[in-house]
Amino acid sequence: MKYLPLIALTVALSACAGQPPAGVQSVGQSQQPPAAVGTCIAHKWADASQQQVVTQTTLANDQAMDVYVPGQQPPNGAAAVVRPSYTGKGTWVGFRSSNGTGGSQATSAISGCL
Repeated sequence: MKYLPLIALTVALSACAGQPPAGVQSVGQSQQPPAAVGTCIAHKWADASQQQVVTQTTLANDQAMDVYVPGQQPPNGAAAVVRPSYTGKGTWVGFRSSNGTGGSQATSAISGCL
């Protein structure tokens, strides 16, 4: 019985780890690794806007990253959220809006990298 709290905590953390971040709209999935998808999104946004794009690695070895919309800055700016797939192999990508910034133009660039 002394291990019951540890087991309950492990189950709770596992359930949370399998869900997309709060406030993030799912855009799609890719079979490419997260680093390749994040780099593709950054290049598309930079080429289209001719502005610098900020990327922020959120998990070691580029296994997860946030790619900020041109003109947006960490930690609260609009961004593509690139994570390992929650349901198997590959990459899950979502979009976090900041006060309505980004929108359909940003998500169409993301879709081109999936």
